[in-house]
Amino acid sequence: MPVSRPDKRRGRASKGRAKEARAAADRTGSRRVRYLSIGTLLVLAVFGARAGWIATVQAGELTEKARAQHEVIHEVQAPRGAIVSADGRELAVDKHMTAVTATPYLVKDKQGTADKIATAVELSPDEVARRLQGDGGYAMLNTGVDQQRAAYLRKLDLPGITLSDAQKRLYPLGTVGSQMIGMTDDYGAGLTGLEKAMDGQLKGTPGKRHEARDPSGATLRILDDTEPVAGKTVTLSIDSAIQQKVETVLEGVRLANNAKAASAIVMRPKDGAILAMATVPGYDPNKPETITPDTERMRPITDTYEPGSTFKLVTIAGAIQDGTVTRNTMFDLPPTLTLYDRTLHESHDRGSVAWTTQEILQNSSNIGTVMIAQKMGATKVQDWIEKFGFGAKTGIDYPGEVGGIVLPRDQWSGTSILNIPIGQGVAVTLAQIAEAYGAIANGGRMVPPHLIQRVGNTVPTHPRGQQILTPAAAEQVNIMLQKVVSDDGTGKEAKIPGYTVGGKTGTANKIDPKTGKYIESYVASFVGYAPATHPGIVVAVMVDEPTNGSYYGGQVAAPAFEQIGEFALQHLHIAP
Repeated sequence: MPVSRPDKRRGRASKGRAKEARAAADRTGSRRVRYLSIGTLLVLAVFGARAGWIATVQAGELTEKARAQHEVIHEVQAPRGAIVSADGRELAVDKHMTAVTATPYLVKDKQGTADKIATAVELSPDEVARRLQGDGGYAMLNTGVDQQRAAYLRKLDLPGITLSDAQKRLYPLGTVGSQMIGMTDDYGAGLTGLEKAMDGQLKGTPGKRHEARDPSGATLRILDDTEPVAGKTVTLSIDSAIQQKVETVLEGVRLANNAKAASAIVMRPKDGAILAMATVPGYDPNKPETITPDTERMRPITDTYEPGSTFKLVTIAGAIQDGTVTRNTMFDLPPTLTLYDRTLHESHDRGSVAWTTQEILQNSSNIGTVMIAQKMGATKVQDWIEKFGFGAKTGIDYPGEVGGIVLPRDQWSGTSILNIPIGQGVAVTLAQIAEAYGAIANGGRMVPPHLIQRVGNTVPTHPRGQQILTPAAAEQVNIMLQKVVSDDGTGKEAKIPGYTVGGKTGTANKIDPKTGKYIESYVASFVGYAPATHPGIVVAVMVDEPTNGSYYGGQVAAPAFEQIGEFALQHLHIAP
Protein backbone atom coordinates (compact mmCIF):
# COMPACT_ATOMS: atom_id res chain seq x y z
CA MET A 1 0.00 0.00 0.00
CA PRO A 2 1.53 3.30 -0.87
CA VAL A 3 2.72 5.63 1.96
CA SER A 4 1.16 9.15 2.05
CA ARG A 5 3.50 12.19 2.02
CA PRO A 6 2.85 15.64 3.44
CA ASP A 7 1.51 18.27 1.15
CA LYS A 8 4.34 20.79 0.63
CA ARG A 9 1.91 23.52 -0.21
CA ARG A 10 0.01 23.01 3.06
CA GLY A 11 3.22 23.32 5.08
CA ARG A 12 4.23 26.46 3.36
CA ALA A 13 0.76 27.93 4.17
CA SER A 14 1.05 27.04 7.85
CA LYS A 15 4.41 28.70 8.09
CA GLY A 16 3.01 31.78 6.43
CA ARG A 17 0.13 32.00 8.85
CA ALA A 18 2.45 31.71 11.87
CA LYS A 19 4.67 34.41 10.48
CA GLU A 20 1.67 36.67 9.99
CA ALA A 21 0.49 35.95 13.52
CA ARG A 22 3.89 36.90 14.90
CA ALA A 23 3.85 40.05 12.83
CA ALA A 24 0.36 40.93 14.05
CA ALA A 25 1.45 40.34 17.62
CA ASP A 26 4.44 42.54 17.09
CA ARG A 27 2.22 45.27 15.68
CA THR A 28 -0.18 44.98 18.66
CA GLY A 29 2.69 45.19 21.11
CA SER A 30 4.06 48.19 19.34
CA ARG A 31 0.69 49.90 19.53
CA ARG A 32 0.44 49.12 23.24
CA VAL A 33 3.89 50.52 23.82
CA ARG A 34 2.97 53.61 21.86
CA TYR A 35 -0.30 54.01 23.77
CA LEU A 36 1.45 53.50 27.10
CA SER A 37 4.10 55.98 26.12
CA ILE A 38 1.50 58.48 25.01
CA GLY A 39 -0.46 57.93 28.26
CA THR A 40 2.68 58.38 30.30
CA LEU A 41 3.51 61.53 28.44
CA LEU A 42 -0.02 62.84 28.99
CA VAL A 43 0.18 62.13 32.74
CA LEU A 44 3.55 63.80 32.88
CA ALA A 45 2.12 66.73 30.96
CA VAL A 46 -0.76 67.04 33.43
CA PHE A 47 1.61 66.93 36.39
CA GLY A 48 3.85 69.40 34.65
CA ALA A 49 0.96 71.74 33.98
CA ARG A 50 -0.19 71.39 37.58
CA ALA A 51 3.31 72.10 38.81
CA GLY A 52 3.47 75.08 36.52
CA TRP A 53 0.09 76.32 37.82
CA ILE A 54 1.24 75.94 41.39
CA ALA A 55 4.58 77.55 40.67
CA THR A 56 3.05 80.53 38.91
CA VAL A 57 -0.63 81.23 39.44
CA GLN A 58 -0.99 79.78 42.97
CA ALA A 59 2.46 80.65 44.21
CA GLY A 60 1.37 83.81 46.02
CA GLU A 61 -1.64 82.19 47.65
CA LEU A 62 0.29 79.16 48.88
CA THR A 63 3.11 81.35 50.11
CA GLU A 64 0.60 83.34 52.15
CA LYS A 65 -0.89 80.14 53.57
CA ALA A 66 2.53 78.94 54.59
CA ARG A 67 3.35 82.34 56.03
CA ALA A 68 0.08 82.39 57.95
CA GLN A 69 1.02 79.14 59.65
CA HIS A 70 4.29 80.65 60.88
CA GLU A 71 3.67 84.42 61.02
CA VAL A 72 0.97 86.15 63.11
CA ILE A 73 -0.10 89.79 63.20
CA HIS A 74 -2.10 90.66 66.26
CA GLU A 75 -3.42 93.84 67.81
CA VAL A 76 -1.68 95.23 70.88
CA GLN A 77 -4.24 96.71 73.26
CA ALA A 78 -3.67 100.38 74.09
CA PRO A 79 -3.61 101.31 77.77
CA ARG A 80 -6.95 102.92 78.55
CA GLY A 81 -6.80 106.41 79.99
CA ALA A 82 -7.33 106.74 83.72
CA ILE A 83 -10.32 108.40 85.37
CA VAL A 84 -9.13 110.48 88.30
CA SER A 85 -10.76 112.71 90.88
CA ALA A 86 -10.11 116.43 91.21
CA ASP A 87 -7.86 115.70 94.18
CA GLY A 88 -5.73 113.33 92.11
CA ARG A 89 -6.93 109.89 93.21
CA GLU A 90 -7.32 107.18 90.61
CA LEU A 91 -10.92 106.04 90.27
CA ALA A 92 -10.32 103.79 87.26
CA VAL A 93 -6.96 102.74 85.85
CA ASP A 94 -5.43 100.14 83.54
CA LYS A 95 -2.88 97.68 84.92
CA HIS A 96 -0.40 95.74 82.79
CA MET A 97 -1.49 92.11 82.69
CA THR A 98 -1.10 89.05 80.45
CA ALA A 99 -3.77 87.67 78.12
CA VAL A 100 -3.83 83.89 77.77
CA THR A 101 -5.18 82.39 74.56
CA ALA A 102 -5.12 78.92 73.03
CA THR A 103 -4.86 77.39 69.58
CA PRO A 104 -6.99 74.26 70.15
CA TYR A 105 -5.73 72.24 67.16
CA LEU A 106 -2.18 72.49 68.55
CA VAL A 107 -3.20 71.22 72.00
CA LYS A 108 -2.90 67.43 71.86
CA ASP A 109 -3.50 66.61 75.53
CA LYS A 110 -6.51 68.82 76.11
CA GLN A 111 -7.58 67.53 79.53
CA GLY A 112 -4.01 67.38 80.82
CA THR A 113 -3.39 70.94 79.65
CA ALA A 114 -6.66 72.08 81.26
CA ASP A 115 -5.69 70.51 84.58
CA LYS A 116 -2.31 72.27 84.57
CA ILE A 117 -3.46 75.79 83.71
CA ALA A 118 -6.98 76.03 85.17
CA THR A 119 -5.98 77.73 88.42
CA ALA A 120 -3.67 80.18 86.66
CA VAL A 121 -6.36 81.31 84.20
CA GLU A 122 -9.00 81.38 86.96
CA LEU A 123 -11.32 78.85 85.36
CA SER A 124 -12.39 75.35 86.30
CA PRO A 125 -10.54 72.48 84.56
CA ASP A 126 -13.80 71.45 82.88
CA GLU A 127 -14.33 74.97 81.48
CA VAL A 128 -10.77 75.15 80.15
CA ALA A 129 -11.17 71.68 78.56
CA ARG A 130 -14.43 72.81 76.96
CA ARG A 131 -12.74 75.83 75.39
CA LEU A 132 -9.91 73.65 74.09
CA GLN A 133 -12.22 71.21 72.33
CA GLY A 134 -12.25 70.91 68.57
CA ASP A 135 -9.69 71.92 65.99
CA GLY A 136 -10.26 75.66 66.04
CA GLY A 137 -7.51 78.23 65.73
CA TYR A 138 -8.38 80.51 68.65
CA ALA A 139 -9.84 80.38 72.17
CA MET A 140 -9.67 83.07 74.87
CA LEU A 141 -8.87 81.75 78.34
CA ASN A 142 -8.25 84.94 80.35
CA THR A 143 -7.83 88.57 79.30
CA GLY A 144 -5.94 89.60 82.44
CA VAL A 145 -3.65 87.23 84.32
CA ASP A 146 -1.28 88.80 86.86
CA GLN A 147 2.48 88.58 86.41
CA GLN A 148 3.03 85.83 88.98
CA ARG A 149 0.58 83.47 87.29
CA ALA A 150 1.89 84.45 83.88
CA ALA A 151 5.41 83.45 84.98
CA TYR A 152 4.07 80.02 86.01
CA LEU A 153 2.40 79.54 82.63
CA ARG A 154 5.56 80.53 80.78
CA LYS A 155 7.53 77.88 82.68
CA LEU A 156 5.05 75.22 81.59
CA ASP A 157 5.69 76.13 77.92
CA LEU A 158 2.65 74.15 76.76
CA PRO A 159 2.00 73.66 73.03
CA GLY A 160 -0.88 75.76 71.76
CA ILE A 161 -0.98 78.10 74.79
CA THR A 162 0.00 81.70 74.00
CA LEU A 163 0.72 84.58 76.38
CA SER A 164 0.61 88.20 75.25
CA ASP A 165 0.64 91.66 76.83
CA ALA A 166 -2.76 93.03 77.87
CA GLN A 167 -4.39 95.71 80.01
CA LYS A 168 -6.94 95.09 82.74
CA ARG A 169 -9.28 97.76 84.13
CA LEU A 170 -9.12 98.20 87.89
CA TYR A 171 -11.08 100.43 90.25
CA PRO A 172 -8.77 101.23 93.20
CA LEU A 173 -11.48 102.71 95.46
CA GLY A 174 -13.91 99.82 94.93
CA THR A 175 -17.50 100.90 95.48
CA VAL A 176 -16.67 104.63 95.62
CA GLY A 177 -18.41 106.33 92.70
CA SER A 178 -19.11 102.97 91.06
CA GLN A 179 -22.37 103.86 89.27
CA MET A 180 -20.95 107.19 88.14
CA ILE A 181 -17.67 105.77 86.81
CA GLY A 182 -19.23 102.68 85.24
CA MET A 183 -17.41 99.67 83.84
CA THR A 184 -15.69 98.23 80.76
CA ASP A 185 -16.05 94.82 79.15
CA ASP A 186 -13.28 92.18 79.05
CA TYR A 187 -11.81 93.80 75.96
CA GLY A 188 -11.58 97.31 77.39
CA ALA A 189 -14.64 98.94 75.80
CA GLY A 190 -16.84 101.18 77.94
CA LEU A 191 -20.12 99.58 78.98
CA THR A 192 -21.75 101.97 81.46
CA GLY A 193 -21.35 105.33 83.15
CA LEU A 194 -18.47 107.62 82.28
CA GLU A 195 -16.51 104.64 80.95
CA LYS A 196 -19.10 104.50 78.16
CA ALA A 197 -19.72 108.24 77.79
CA MET A 198 -15.99 109.03 77.49
CA ASP A 199 -15.00 105.84 75.65
CA GLY A 200 -13.69 107.69 72.59
CA GLN A 201 -11.24 109.71 74.69
CA LEU A 202 -10.27 106.91 77.06
CA LYS A 203 -9.63 104.00 74.70
CA GLY A 204 -6.50 105.18 72.87
CA THR A 205 -5.10 103.71 69.62
CA PRO A 206 -4.11 100.01 69.49
CA GLY A 207 -0.68 98.94 68.23
CA LYS A 208 0.25 95.95 66.04
CA ARG A 209 2.81 93.19 66.48
CA HIS A 210 4.05 90.95 63.64
CA GLU A 211 5.53 87.71 65.05
CA ALA A 212 7.21 84.63 63.60
CA ARG A 213 6.16 81.46 65.38
CA ASP A 214 7.25 77.85 65.33
CA PRO A 215 4.80 74.99 64.56
CA SER A 216 3.84 74.76 68.24
CA GLY A 217 2.76 78.40 68.28
CA ALA A 218 5.68 79.74 70.32
CA THR A 219 7.05 83.15 69.31
CA LEU A 220 10.45 82.94 67.58
CA ARG A 221 10.99 86.64 66.90
CA ILE A 222 9.13 89.90 66.42
CA LEU A 223 9.22 90.98 62.78
CA ASP A 224 7.54 94.35 63.22
CA ASP A 225 6.12 96.27 66.15
CA THR A 226 3.90 99.38 66.23
CA GLU A 227 3.51 100.74 69.74
CA PRO A 228 -0.02 101.53 70.98
CA VAL A 229 -0.98 105.08 71.97
CA ALA A 230 -2.50 105.33 75.44
CA GLY A 231 -5.91 106.91 75.94
CA LYS A 232 -6.37 110.29 77.57
CA THR A 233 -6.77 110.78 81.29
CA VAL A 234 -10.20 112.11 82.25
CA THR A 235 -10.21 114.27 85.38
CA LEU A 236 -13.51 114.70 87.17
CA SER A 237 -14.73 117.51 89.40
CA ILE A 238 -15.38 114.86 92.06
CA ASP A 239 -13.53 115.18 95.37
CA SER A 240 -12.80 111.60 96.42
CA ALA A 241 -12.90 112.34 100.16
CA ILE A 242 -16.31 114.00 99.92
CA GLN A 243 -17.55 111.20 97.66
CA GLN A 244 -16.51 108.57 100.21
CA LYS A 245 -18.12 110.48 103.06
CA VAL A 246 -21.38 110.92 101.14
CA GLU A 247 -21.61 107.19 100.43
CA THR A 248 -20.87 106.32 104.07
CA VAL A 249 -23.53 108.74 105.35
CA LEU A 250 -26.12 107.55 102.82
CA GLU A 251 -25.59 103.92 103.68
CA GLY A 252 -25.96 104.70 107.37
CA VAL A 253 -29.20 106.64 106.73
CA ARG A 254 -30.55 103.90 104.48
CA LEU A 255 -29.94 101.21 107.07
CA ALA A 256 -31.18 103.29 110.01
CA ASN A 257 -34.45 104.02 108.21
CA ASN A 258 -34.78 100.62 106.53
CA ALA A 259 -35.04 102.46 103.22
CA LYS A 260 -34.97 101.06 99.71
CA ALA A 261 -32.25 103.45 98.53
CA ALA A 262 -30.67 106.83 99.22
CA SER A 263 -29.01 109.36 96.91
CA ALA A 264 -27.17 112.66 97.22
CA ILE A 265 -25.41 115.34 95.20
CA VAL A 266 -22.85 117.87 96.44
CA MET A 267 -22.40 120.75 93.99
CA ARG A 268 -20.40 123.97 93.89
CA PRO A 269 -23.05 126.57 92.95
CA LYS A 270 -20.79 129.19 91.37
CA ASP A 271 -19.73 126.93 88.47
CA GLY A 272 -21.92 123.80 88.72
CA ALA A 273 -19.01 121.46 89.51
CA ILE A 274 -20.25 118.20 91.07
CA LEU A 275 -18.07 117.39 94.09
CA ALA A 276 -19.90 114.16 94.91
CA MET A 277 -22.77 112.21 93.45
CA ALA A 278 -23.79 108.91 94.96
CA THR A 279 -26.45 106.26 95.33
CA VAL A 280 -26.65 103.38 97.78
CA PRO A 281 -26.75 100.45 97.71
CA GLY A 282 -23.91 100.30 95.21
CA TYR A 283 -21.55 97.66 93.88
CA ASP A 284 -17.85 96.93 93.51
CA PRO A 285 -16.85 97.09 89.83
CA ASN A 286 -13.86 94.87 90.63
CA LYS A 287 -16.41 92.16 91.49
CA PRO A 288 -18.93 91.99 88.63
CA GLU A 289 -20.94 89.39 90.50
CA THR A 290 -22.07 92.13 92.93
CA ILE A 291 -23.84 94.10 90.16
CA THR A 292 -27.61 94.07 89.73
CA PRO A 293 -29.75 96.26 87.45
CA ASP A 294 -31.01 98.06 90.55
CA THR A 295 -27.58 98.90 92.00
CA GLU A 296 -26.18 99.94 88.61
CA ARG A 297 -28.45 102.99 88.16
CA MET A 298 -27.11 106.50 88.77
CA ARG A 299 -30.36 107.55 90.45
CA PRO A 300 -29.70 111.31 90.83
CA ILE A 301 -29.70 111.56 87.03
CA THR A 302 -31.65 108.57 85.69
CA ASP A 303 -34.51 108.31 88.22
CA THR A 304 -37.36 110.71 88.88
CA TYR A 305 -39.46 111.24 91.99
CA GLU A 306 -42.17 113.60 93.19
CA PRO A 307 -40.29 116.33 95.06
CA GLY A 308 -43.05 117.37 97.45
CA SER A 309 -42.34 120.51 99.46
CA THR A 310 -38.84 121.18 98.09
CA PHE A 311 -40.71 122.22 94.92
CA LYS A 312 -42.45 125.06 96.79
CA LEU A 313 -39.32 127.09 96.12
CA VAL A 314 -40.45 127.50 92.50
CA THR A 315 -43.82 129.04 93.38
CA ILE A 316 -42.56 131.33 96.12
CA ALA A 317 -39.38 132.48 94.36
CA GLY A 318 -41.39 133.21 91.21
CA ALA A 319 -43.96 135.20 93.20
CA ILE A 320 -41.21 137.22 94.92
CA GLN A 321 -39.50 137.96 91.59
CA ASP A 322 -42.76 138.98 89.89
CA GLY A 323 -43.77 141.19 92.79
CA THR A 324 -46.91 139.12 93.45
CA VAL A 325 -45.89 138.86 97.11
CA THR A 326 -43.18 139.98 99.48
CA ARG A 327 -41.70 138.15 102.44
CA ASN A 328 -44.19 139.92 104.69
CA THR A 329 -47.37 139.58 102.62
CA MET A 330 -50.03 138.22 104.97
CA PHE A 331 -52.43 135.38 104.18
CA ASP A 332 -55.40 134.10 106.20
CA LEU A 333 -55.09 130.34 105.92
CA PRO A 334 -58.07 128.06 106.59
CA PRO A 335 -57.48 124.53 107.98
CA THR A 336 -58.35 123.05 104.57
CA LEU A 337 -58.87 124.35 101.04
CA THR A 338 -61.55 122.93 98.73
CA LEU A 339 -61.68 123.37 94.97
CA TYR A 340 -64.34 121.55 92.96
CA ASP A 341 -64.31 117.98 94.24
CA ARG A 342 -60.92 118.10 95.92
CA THR A 343 -59.92 119.18 99.41
CA LEU A 344 -56.34 120.08 100.25
CA HIS A 345 -54.95 119.45 103.74
CA GLU A 346 -51.77 120.42 105.54
CA SER A 347 -49.25 117.74 106.43
CA HIS A 348 -50.19 118.35 110.08
CA ASP A 349 -53.65 119.38 111.22
CA ARG A 350 -54.04 122.95 112.46
CA GLY A 351 -56.72 125.58 112.90
CA SER A 352 -57.08 128.83 110.96
CA VAL A 353 -53.95 131.00 111.05
CA ALA A 354 -52.65 134.26 109.61
CA TRP A 355 -49.16 133.66 108.18
CA THR A 356 -46.78 135.75 106.11
CA THR A 357 -45.09 134.39 102.99
CA GLN A 358 -42.04 133.83 105.18
CA GLU A 359 -44.04 131.73 107.65
CA ILE A 360 -45.76 129.81 104.85
CA LEU A 361 -42.38 128.61 103.57
CA GLN A 362 -40.93 128.20 107.06
CA ASN A 363 -43.81 125.93 108.11
CA SER A 364 -44.07 124.27 104.66
CA SER A 365 -47.74 125.13 104.33
CA ASN A 366 -49.49 123.41 101.42
CA ILE A 367 -52.51 125.69 101.62
CA GLY A 368 -50.44 128.87 101.86
CA THR A 369 -48.31 127.89 98.85
CA VAL A 370 -51.41 127.12 96.78
CA MET A 371 -52.99 130.46 97.74
CA ILE A 372 -49.82 132.22 96.52
CA ALA A 373 -50.00 130.17 93.30
CA GLN A 374 -53.64 131.18 92.82
CA LYS A 375 -52.62 134.80 93.28
CA MET A 376 -49.96 134.35 90.55
CA GLY A 377 -52.16 132.41 88.14
CA ALA A 378 -51.53 129.00 86.59
CA THR A 379 -49.76 130.37 83.52
CA LYS A 380 -47.13 132.20 85.56
CA VAL A 381 -46.61 129.17 87.79
CA GLN A 382 -45.95 127.08 84.69
CA ASP A 383 -43.55 129.72 83.37
CA TRP A 384 -41.51 129.59 86.57
CA ILE A 385 -41.43 125.80 86.55
CA GLU A 386 -39.80 126.01 83.13
CA LYS A 387 -37.44 128.85 84.12
CA PHE A 388 -36.13 126.71 86.98
CA GLY A 389 -35.35 123.97 84.45
CA PHE A 390 -37.93 121.37 85.37
CA GLY A 391 -39.24 119.25 82.53
CA ALA A 392 -35.90 119.55 80.69
CA LYS A 393 -32.49 117.93 81.09
CA THR A 394 -29.86 119.88 82.99
CA GLY A 395 -27.30 119.00 80.31
CA ILE A 396 -24.94 117.31 82.74
CA ASP A 397 -22.09 115.48 80.99
CA TYR A 398 -23.28 112.02 81.97
CA PRO A 399 -25.21 109.44 79.90
CA GLY A 400 -28.82 108.50 80.52
CA GLU A 401 -30.11 111.75 81.99
CA VAL A 402 -33.88 112.15 81.95
CA GLY A 403 -35.79 115.41 81.86
CA GLY A 404 -38.48 114.58 84.41
CA ILE A 405 -42.21 114.97 83.92
CA VAL A 406 -44.04 118.29 83.90
CA LEU A 407 -47.53 118.75 82.49
CA PRO A 408 -47.82 121.36 79.73
CA ARG A 409 -50.06 124.25 80.70
CA ASP A 410 -52.81 123.15 78.28
CA GLN A 411 -53.06 119.81 80.09
CA TRP A 412 -53.69 121.25 83.54
CA SER A 413 -57.05 120.29 85.01
CA GLY A 414 -59.19 122.59 87.12
CA THR A 415 -57.61 121.17 90.29
CA SER A 416 -53.97 121.06 89.09
CA ILE A 417 -53.38 124.32 90.96
CA LEU A 418 -53.93 122.36 94.20
CA ASN A 419 -51.08 119.89 93.66
CA ILE A 420 -48.49 121.09 91.10
CA PRO A 421 -47.29 124.16 93.10
CA ILE A 422 -46.57 121.92 96.10
CA GLY A 423 -44.60 119.31 94.15
CA GLN A 424 -47.29 116.74 93.44
CA GLY A 425 -48.13 115.60 89.92
CA VAL A 426 -44.60 116.46 88.73
CA ALA A 427 -41.48 114.30 88.59
CA VAL A 428 -37.93 115.62 88.92
CA THR A 429 -34.39 114.34 89.26
CA LEU A 430 -32.10 115.10 92.16
CA ALA A 431 -29.76 116.86 89.71
CA GLN A 432 -32.59 119.22 88.68
CA ILE A 433 -33.52 120.08 92.25
CA ALA A 434 -29.86 120.73 93.15
CA GLU A 435 -29.54 123.02 90.11
CA ALA A 436 -32.66 124.95 91.15
CA TYR A 437 -31.44 125.57 94.70
CA GLY A 438 -28.05 126.46 93.25
CA ALA A 439 -29.75 129.43 91.60
CA ILE A 440 -30.71 130.84 95.01
CA ALA A 441 -27.23 130.15 96.41
CA ASN A 442 -25.67 131.82 93.37
CA GLY A 443 -27.54 135.13 93.55
CA GLY A 444 -30.25 134.18 91.07
CA ARG A 445 -27.98 132.65 88.38
CA MET A 446 -28.74 129.02 87.60
CA VAL A 447 -25.68 127.07 86.45
CA PRO A 448 -25.96 123.57 84.90
CA PRO A 449 -24.08 120.84 86.79
CA HIS A 450 -21.04 119.10 85.28
CA LEU A 451 -18.63 116.27 86.09
CA ILE A 452 -15.80 116.54 83.55
CA GLN A 453 -13.04 118.91 84.62
CA ARG A 454 -10.35 118.02 82.09
CA VAL A 455 -9.70 115.55 79.24
CA GLY A 456 -5.98 115.09 78.76
CA ASN A 457 -4.72 118.67 78.70
CA THR A 458 -8.00 120.08 77.40
CA VAL A 459 -10.39 121.91 79.74
CA PRO A 460 -13.95 121.74 78.39
CA THR A 461 -16.08 124.87 78.29
CA HIS A 462 -19.07 124.65 80.59
CA PRO A 463 -22.14 126.92 80.39
CA ARG A 464 -22.11 129.89 82.75
CA GLY A 465 -25.84 129.56 83.22
CA GLN A 466 -28.51 132.24 83.11
CA GLN A 467 -29.84 134.82 85.52
CA ILE A 468 -33.41 133.77 86.34
CA LEU A 469 -33.85 135.96 89.44
CA THR A 470 -32.46 139.36 90.31
CA PRO A 471 -29.84 139.25 93.09
CA ALA A 472 -32.30 141.16 95.30
CA ALA A 473 -35.09 138.62 94.79
CA ALA A 474 -32.66 135.71 95.31
CA GLU A 475 -31.50 137.27 98.57
CA GLN A 476 -35.08 137.57 99.82
CA VAL A 477 -35.65 133.88 99.12
CA ASN A 478 -32.28 133.08 100.73
CA ILE A 479 -33.36 134.78 103.96
CA MET A 480 -36.61 132.82 103.92
CA LEU A 481 -34.82 129.50 103.40
CA GLN A 482 -32.50 130.28 106.31
CA LYS A 483 -35.60 130.59 108.51
CA VAL A 484 -36.61 127.07 107.42
CA VAL A 485 -33.35 125.79 108.94
CA SER A 486 -33.98 127.27 112.37
CA ASP A 487 -35.54 126.10 115.60
CA ASP A 488 -38.87 127.40 114.29
CA GLY A 489 -38.65 125.71 110.86
CA THR A 490 -39.17 122.20 109.49
CA GLY A 491 -35.47 121.86 108.63
CA LYS A 492 -33.89 122.42 112.03
CA GLU A 493 -32.15 119.02 111.89
CA ALA A 494 -30.11 120.34 108.96
CA LYS A 495 -28.35 123.00 111.03
CA ILE A 496 -24.54 122.82 110.79
CA PRO A 497 -22.73 124.06 113.92
CA GLY A 498 -20.98 127.35 113.24
CA TYR A 499 -22.49 127.88 109.77
CA THR A 500 -25.57 129.57 108.36
CA VAL A 501 -27.71 127.20 106.28
CA GLY A 502 -30.57 127.73 103.86
CA GLY A 503 -32.72 124.87 102.63
CA LYS A 504 -36.04 123.11 102.43
CA THR A 505 -37.53 119.82 103.51
CA GLY A 506 -39.63 117.61 101.28
CA THR A 507 -41.96 114.66 101.89
CA ALA A 508 -43.99 113.08 99.11
CA ASN A 509 -46.22 110.06 98.69
CA LYS A 510 -45.20 107.61 96.00
CA ILE A 511 -47.56 106.48 93.26
CA ASP A 512 -48.43 102.88 92.58
CA PRO A 513 -47.44 102.43 88.90
CA LYS A 514 -50.21 99.85 88.43
CA THR A 515 -53.11 101.90 89.76
CA GLY A 516 -51.76 105.44 89.33
CA LYS A 517 -52.88 106.25 92.88
CA TYR A 518 -50.91 107.51 95.86
CA ILE A 519 -49.91 104.85 98.38
CA GLU A 520 -48.56 104.82 101.92
CA SER A 521 -44.96 104.87 100.70
CA TYR A 522 -42.80 107.98 100.79
CA VAL A 523 -39.77 109.84 99.53
CA ALA A 524 -38.03 112.03 102.12
CA SER A 525 -35.70 114.78 100.94
CA PHE A 526 -33.77 117.86 101.92
CA VAL A 527 -32.03 120.39 99.67
CA GLY A 528 -29.92 123.23 100.97
CA TYR A 529 -26.68 125.19 100.86
CA ALA A 530 -24.04 126.64 103.18
CA PRO A 531 -22.74 129.03 104.30
CA ALA A 532 -25.97 130.82 103.46
CA THR A 533 -24.24 134.22 103.54
CA HIS A 534 -21.73 133.18 100.84
CA PRO A 535 -22.71 129.67 99.66
CA GLY A 536 -19.85 127.33 98.83
CA ILE A 537 -21.81 124.08 98.44
CA VAL A 538 -25.30 122.87 97.58
CA VAL A 539 -26.31 119.48 98.98
CA ALA A 540 -29.40 117.53 97.89
CA VAL A 541 -30.39 114.33 99.71
CA MET A 542 -33.20 111.92 98.85
CA VAL A 543 -34.19 108.81 100.83
CA ASP A 544 -36.46 106.37 99.02
CA GLU A 545 -39.13 104.54 101.05
CA PRO A 546 -37.97 104.97 104.66
CA THR A 547 -40.00 102.51 106.74
CA ASN A 548 -38.45 102.57 110.20
CA GLY A 549 -40.65 105.12 111.98
CA SER A 550 -40.62 108.64 110.54
CA TYR A 551 -40.76 109.31 106.82
CA TYR A 552 -40.58 113.13 106.91
CA GLY A 553 -37.76 114.89 105.08
CA GLY A 554 -36.96 117.02 108.12
CA GLN A 555 -36.35 113.93 110.26
CA VAL A 556 -34.90 111.47 107.72
CA ALA A 557 -32.98 113.46 105.08
CA ALA A 558 -32.05 116.65 106.97
CA PRO A 559 -29.66 114.88 109.39
CA ALA A 560 -27.84 113.36 106.39
CA PHE A 561 -27.52 116.86 104.90
CA GLU A 562 -25.98 118.06 108.15
CA GLN A 563 -23.36 115.28 108.25
CA ILE A 564 -22.42 115.66 104.58
CA GLY A 565 -22.40 119.46 104.70
CA GLU A 566 -20.26 119.71 107.83
CA PHE A 567 -17.64 117.34 106.44
CA ALA A 568 -17.53 119.03 103.02
CA LEU A 569 -17.24 122.55 104.42
CA GLN A 570 -14.38 121.59 106.71
CA HIS A 571 -12.65 119.47 104.08
CA LEU A 572 -12.79 122.33 101.58
CA HIS A 573 -11.68 124.85 104.23
CA ILE A 574 -14.73 127.03 103.65
CA ALA A 575 -15.03 129.61 106.41
CA PRO A 576 -18.41 130.13 108.17
